[in-house]
Amino acid sequence: MGDKYLTLSELNVEGQLLGFVGDEPGKYKYLQLAVPSGSVQVKLPKELRRSLTSLVPGEQIRVCGHSKLNPHTGKIKLKAYRVTSMGVCPIPDLPPQPKARIMVCQKSGCMKRGGKGLLSELEKTLCDRGLLDKVKIEHTGCQKCCGSAPNCVLQLGKKKYKNIHPDAIASLLENHFT
Repeated sequence: MGDKYLTLSELNVEGQLLGFVGDEPGKYKYLQLAVPSGSVQVKLPKELRRSLTSLVPGEQIRVCGHSKLNPHTGKIKLKAYRVTSMGVCPIPDLPPQPKARIMVCQKSGCMKRGGKGLLSELEKTLCDRGLLDKVKIEHTGCQKCCGSAPNCVLQLGKKKYKNIHPDAIASLLENHFT
């Protein structure tokens, strides 16, 4: 058989550590790195994960690894084999990561049942209350709740709220950020 990913090149990138992604400390699978062109997510091999618990967000790091391409989907995966600290040096022009996100279904069934109106009403309500810059609105595929379309999910940290009105979303966000 073989690996479905094709190795593209060696990876040698420096940037600011934004944080780790994973279930629990010491078992993080990915690290998020801020680079001048945006942010990237790099997979960490198991043997490297435990040794990186001393790194703190905001720290400058250098990541060496490989980049691989899935020829079927066009997605590129980054995997580290070495991560070294270069000290703390904050990058001042990085936007803060939003702690809340709203995922709105953009499939045809939801769009026909008021998805466009929901999205515009949501953006208008958040803009009126000054919350638009604190929330990330994501367009998603099918959320598998087609019977209650249009679908949107508000995620505040680890809590998720489904099928709520834009005014209720704005109220929850105001309470969350105050």
